[in-house]
Amino acid sequence: MGRRSIRSLACTPTRTSPSWPTHCPCRSSRPTTRRSWAATRCRASSPSSRWAPVPRGRASSYSSWSGGSPRATCRSTRSRTASATAWRSSSPSSTTSTCCAAPPTSTSGSNGVAPRLAVTLGDPRGIGPEVVEKALALGALDAEVVIVGSGEQARRSLRPEDAGRIAGQAVEEAVRLALAGEVDAIVTGPVHKHALHLAGFRYPGLTEFLSHLAGDVDVAMMLAAGPLRVVLVTTHIPLKDVPAAVTTARVVACGRIAERALREWWGIAAPRLALCALNPHAGESGLFGDEDERVLTPAARALGAAGPLPADTVFVRALKGEFDAVLTPYHDVGMTAVKVAGFGKGVNVTLGLPFPRVAPDHGTALDIAGRGIADPGSMRTALELAARLARAGR
Repeated sequence: MGRRSIRSLACTPTRTSPSWPTHCPCRSSRPTTRRSWAATRCRASSPSSRWAPVPRGRASSYSSWSGGSPRATCRSTRSRTASATAWRSSSPSSTTSTCCAAPPTSTSGSNGVAPRLAVTLGDPRGIGPEVVEKALALGALDAEVVIVGSGEQARRSLRPEDAGRIAGQAVEEAVRLALAGEVDAIVTGPVHKHALHLAGFRYPGLTEFLSHLAGDVDVAMMLAAGPLRVVLVTTHIPLKDVPAAVTTARVVACGRIAERALREWWGIAAPRLALCALNPHAGESGLFGDEDERVLTPAARALGAAGPLPADTVFVRALKGEFDAVLTPYHDVGMTAVKVAGFGKGVNVTLGLPFPRVAPDHGTALDIAGRGIADPGSMRTALELAARLARAGR
């Protein structure tokens, strides 16, 4: 894509559409009915564009760039179910639009076809649209990318609840595409939890929201930076509630989810797990708390994992390659380790879903949105990892 802006790509409708909405980064036309998408095709600035269908055997018809340097593509017309989000041109927060960008430069996977990724732009007031655009401009990605969400052009006019609605609906659409088999993995842009709450999405975070959308499956949050993979036993809860939430059963469940993902997505035949202690010095034989001996030791034994090991040593050992993943009892101990190990490169992976979901390990950064200074490194890492996991999961 070079340095070309996603928003600068021209979308040419294949049939007349009443107006251009402001939701899509490449401004695809809105449908003429509430249950269909107007057929669109994004054409690159080069007049020599050639388009070819992708034989995926799926319900939707897509277009893909054939030959030459990477260009952008758009999803073509398909019928939508009654439960799908409908377009309403009167409000920029009523829905999302989808298009494709940065098609693959080569094919891969067991069937010779590069994976498809649904990428949500996150909160349109934040840096999500910017980092997605920049990440895709960093070079060809061996995947086909379907953009879902509202571009940053809507940022100035949105109330927090409208932004939350756009971000939440984009996640719903991405999950719908994944469950329908129309994409192989999803990458979610940063969202603002308070805005989601104002819009009616009452979940502690996207991990819990994704679990619900996928059928209330049991999931675990993994944070990864380079060789360090950390799985959180508890996520977004107050620190005072952690000891009661960290049970032997919960630790074992997270460990089993992590083992399965490491085998199926990372190709590690016999995952080596370590369990991070809850208390200083792993409780020092009960002197600093008995949770490590009473709760975590039985869990480690059931999983065949090392530990519980003190937090001040377990991550160092994992970075040296001794463990494939570390289970941590609460959010900040794991998050801090990952951000120190690879700030700007860490990613969030939801384990336990029927498809890979990856996200950059940062927030909306509303304070710098629109200034053009956001670092796309974490988003680029998320895109590359999602493509790799999607190929491995086939």
